[in-house]
Amino acid sequence: MTRLALLALALVLAGCGGDARGAGTATLWVTRDRGQHVLYEGTVPAGLTAMQALDRKLDIETRYGGRFVEAIGGIHGNAAKQRDWFWYVNGIEGDRSAGEYRLRDGDVEWWDYRSWKRQMRVPVVVGAFPEPFLHGYDGIDRGAIVVGGDDETAEQLAEAVGGSILHGPGAVDVRNVIAIRRNLPANAAYAERDAHAVRLILGVRAADRLAHDPSVLRFRYEVRR
Repeated sequence: MTRLALLALALVLAGCGGDARGAGTATLWVTRDRGQHVLYEGTVPAGLTAMQALDRKLDIETRYGGRFVEAIGGIHGNAAKQRDWFWYVNGIEGDRSAGEYRLRDGDVEWWDYRSWKRQMRVPVVVGAFPEPFLHGYDGIDRGAIVVGGDDETAEQLAEAVGGSILHGPGAVDVRNVIAIRRNLPANAAYAERDAHAVRLILGVRAADRLAHDPSVLRFRYEVRR
């Protein structure tokens, strides 16, 4: 490995599930206020649409002919107060009706009720880590390159973070990047995406915590300080 600590993460084990739909289970989370309050955690069968899975576990109300969620558990969207339900699969903001996405084995379906007054769209969040690097999303590949920087400590952290999501060796050709940066606040953890890739940016303390506990950022949109 070079001083740049480029670690290719291949997720090629048989149990990862690939694009299998209709077999296995997915995870369902329902939260509010950018993940601050957890309303539901459970599992649902893979193969259901995201809407069917949500309806199976909680009371919901829909609009626009059943294509979009109006209320979950009696909590209604409110245009006047600029609050509504937003949904994610593997940390990626849903880009279609939840009735059109069919869950795969291992997917994480996450609904969050929040204000959109200052920010309507949040294309990717960190709180489903190690997703989307394990199972991807339509248009987003599995796997990542972990970039540790040019000092020994960051290089070791890159290997440790990579090990927390690595299931087996092999060659990959992906555009996703996990970058560990010393010039950030130590606890920083946030994500960015374009049409085909996700970048997860970590401070050194956040990277160290993730290496020891991949669930440490669960339900968080981002950490900037």
